[in-house]
Amino acid sequence: MRHDNNENTIQPPCPFCTLDNSRIILANTHALAIFDGFPITPGHSLIMPNRHIASFFDATKEEQGALFGLLAEMRLLLQRDHNPDGFNIGINDGSAAGQTVMHLHIHLIPRYIGDVPDPRGGVRWIFPDKAAYWK
Repeated sequence: MRHDNNENTIQPPCPFCTLDNSRIILANTHALAIFDGFPITPGHSLIMPNRHIASFFDATKEEQGALFGLLAEMRLLLQRDHNPDGFNIGINDGSAAGQTVMHLHIHLIPRYIGDVPDPRGGVRWIFPDKAAYWK
């Protein structure tokens, strides 16, 4: 257990800071990529910085570049191995945005024709009453 001096609470260790190296698919100097432990589609991946930070906006320019570099590399790997028809790319930044693991990570979610009846609106569906703007 890790003690967080800022909140004087005991917190469990970060699951991304304690990853088994066998889970790492790609890596560079500042970041790494893994397959999501709870994938919503085949190939669902996470790209994260090596440094423990919660927000994309806390990442340095070098870390942001490293994250986006791995995002592009992982996309190529997924295209080769899973042949998706598209991708959703997302970051839940902060509790109000749905972030549950407070270690920055980018979701790369392969999408396949027919995986949902109507994919229009994509990430807008976090607010279902506002998602179908075309109606």
